[in-house]
Amino acid sequence: MEKFKLALKKLKAWYFTKILRKTYYRVGSCNMCGRCCEKIYVKHGKHVIDDEDFFNKLKTMHNFYDGLTCIGKDETGLIFRCNHLDQETRKCKIHKKREKICRDYPQEELFSFGGTMGEDCGYKFVPIISFDEVMAKVSKAEPKTFELMEE
Repeated sequence: MEKFKLALKKLKAWYFTKILRKTYYRVGSCNMCGRCCEKIYVKHGKHVIDDEDFFNKLKTMHNFYDGLTCIGKDETGLIFRCNHLDQETRKCKIHKKREKICRDYPQEELFSFGGTMGEDCGYKFVPIISFDEVMAKVSKAEPKTFELMEE
């Protein structure tokens, strides 16, 4: 049974790293604090939305963008707040019908453009391959070094 569990763990790690191209497992659950609904960066295609005129055009093409209000801009892009967050209860007004981006939050891609999760967030990311495993692979792959000759 232990061999089966180990094989299953390796298969899962292979699937996540090679097929899904992930580096971390997302673990935990939502604390329903609403913090992830404020100060949001939104990607369209491969880039974070950074232009209000472009955002306004997107609003005419997809209902999702109507649920966002631009509250600022920084070097990464436009910063949004979700209009569906009830400010009093801190709960989503459309939770059962929420968009895929909300159901899938957080994604490790968040970190690729400088985003962070709140300290109190119920989700955490755990490396698929541990630091020790990475170091073991690196030490096996290191080329032999040459000692410097004394003159």
